[in-house]
Amino acid sequence: MTKYILFDTETTGNDTEDRIIQLGGMIVSGKNDIECYDELCSSDVEIKLEAMEVHNITPDMLIGKPECTQTTFYNKILEHNDPNNYLIAHNINFDLDMLKKEGFENQYTLIDTLRAARHLLEDMPYHRLQYLRYALDLYMVEEEEANNLGITIKAHDAIGDVLVMKLLLSELVKLAKAKFPEEKNPMKTLAKLTTTPVMVKKFRFGKYKGRFVNEVASEDPGYLNWMRSSMENLDEDLKHTIDTLLGDSQV
Repeated sequence: MTKYILFDTETTGNDTEDRIIQLGGMIVSGKNDIECYDELCSSDVEIKLEAMEVHNITPDMLIGKPECTQTTFYNKILEHNDPNNYLIAHNINFDLDMLKKEGFENQYTLIDTLRAARHLLEDMPYHRLQYLRYALDLYMVEEEEANNLGITIKAHDAIGDVLVMKLLLSELVKLAKAKFPEEKNPMKTLAKLTTTPVMVKKFRFGKYKGRFVNEVASEDPGYLNWMRSSMENLDEDLKHTIDTLLGDSQV
């Protein structure tokens, strides 16, 4: 039976040296067959204050906790690591890169709910998980879902975010069915969308915030060249958009 594994990580920070300190996950085998995991784990890397500000995990909370590779959920991920199963996360590349630091080598079919949302909810100004939580009224049904699964809801908490992601995934499945009625399996559709880059329409930050990217590419290509060469953590879809618009004019 196909396994659908939704997960989220909380980490010591967002830099190369940073590591996982919390894993939240669900393993869905059927409508009423769901395993939930919420595990803190220790790390030799100090938690950055900026990270604590977001997830509220402090060093004292990790005393006596197992290393990431010794957690139950990490070993469940290893156990089900097969192309017939799905690994699902919001902005999955970040969480997958964190797992790779623990020695994980992916064999799953991947679904990124962030990129899928960008494809299927293209008129939404933002696609952050917490933004979609409110924009799609997911918060109105999450308490009942949480009670059914025995989950405590907290924003920017691994298992809390997984719960929201589960609700978002259900909405994305409906949208995929409606937009691609010829496709028999909406999960395969979401997997295809995950590997298909999105052309970003407008800037969401910077001096051209709110402007169409294609207009800026014509008026100020130097700015896009600067973004592409200087911003290390530039979003993958924005990279694709810049590369497509600038083409051979990149420096």
